Amino acid sequence: MGLNKILFFSFLTIFTSCSGQEKTETPKDPITSKTIPTIIKNFKAVSLAPDFDTTLVSQYFRSIFQDSKGNLWFGTIGEGVVKYDVNSLTYFSNPDGFYNNTVYAINEDKNGNLWFGTDQGLYEYDGKTFRNYNQKDGLSQIDISRKSILVDKSGDIWVGTHGGVFRYNPYGDITGGHSFSLFDQLPPINVTGIMQDKNGNIWFASSEEGVFCYDGKTITNIAEKEGLGNNYAGGMAQDKAGNMWFTMKNGICKYDGKSFTEYTAEDGLGGTEFWGIYIEQSGIIWITARGSTTRFDPTVALPNPKAFTVFTADDGFTCCVQSMYQDKSGNMWWGTGQGLFRFNGHNFYQVKKHGPW
Repeated sequence: MGLNKILFFSFLTIFTSCSGQEKTETPKDPITSKTIPTIIKNFKAVSLAPDFDTTLVSQYFRSIFQDSKGNLWFGTIGEGVVKYDVNSLTYFSNPDGFYNNTVYAINEDKNGNLWFGTDQGLYEYDGKTFRNYNQKDGLSQIDISRKSILVDKSGDIWVGTHGGVFRYNPYGDITGGHSFSLFDQLPPINVTGIMQDKNGNIWFASSEEGVFCYDGKTITNIAEKEGLGNNYAGGMAQDKAGNMWFTMKNGICKYDGKSFTEYTAEDGLGGTEFWGIYIEQSGIIWITARGSTTRFDPTVALPNPKAFTVFTADDGFTCCVQSMYQDKSGNMWWGTGQGLFRFNGHNFYQVKKHGPW
């Protein structure tokens, strides 16, 4: 369906679809008083929680990404992907795009096409139409993991699944062959994240076998720390000095290429089950865990309680963090199990359809 064909969608406990009628919601940002139209595109019936708040952008967020044009994309559970272009919110879902309406990973290739990872394979979006890649295209595993679509510096596309890593083959795609091939230098691991460091090395986090580093020729497995990389919210990041940071079973650790430095609850981290890590452009490190999120300033020498600030539900969060992202303007975003949040420097606040954006 083209972008101009907009279908009415009624936000009820059970999402239903109908056709032949248009509806654009026009909530206003309470800070700017700017009207934010909401365009609903082709939703199929999806069951949500009975107490679902229809003013939310969505309830469950799995991924956040900003494209080269400045648009923000939010991958959800049950509502496909939501695009925010400063002027409006647009929802893309079945049958317009995603078969199961859940998006775990988002990235953009060098041609400006967007790639979305779901548990039904990959979707490529050229700005007009969606194309699905699955078993017939060479993806023997179609469960795409969170934070597991990488477009590397040369433009190659890597995809992490619950059964290994695949690489996109544009020649095979053009000629009618397999579009994806298994990267067999890695074992059939359950991938929990892929990233490329400043030197061009590609890192793969796994759920049970630590992390793997690929330098373009060889693979190195790093698994000295118990539970290293074992997470589902994205447990790898690199700081400006080139150090790698990972989540582990009991906290996080810094890896300088030779040795590890651990940080646990005894140092000031909040929580006992650690999920995700994200490093801001400023160098501030955010760590998510069950029941809390920690802001860590690594420039403060330890031991010092001022290095760690722990945020809980009392500070604005109402549920566990599923994704973190910093946009090009420096704004930090958090996707949770109860909506979308931002941080004002002191507390977290919820961003709903009407804002504040």
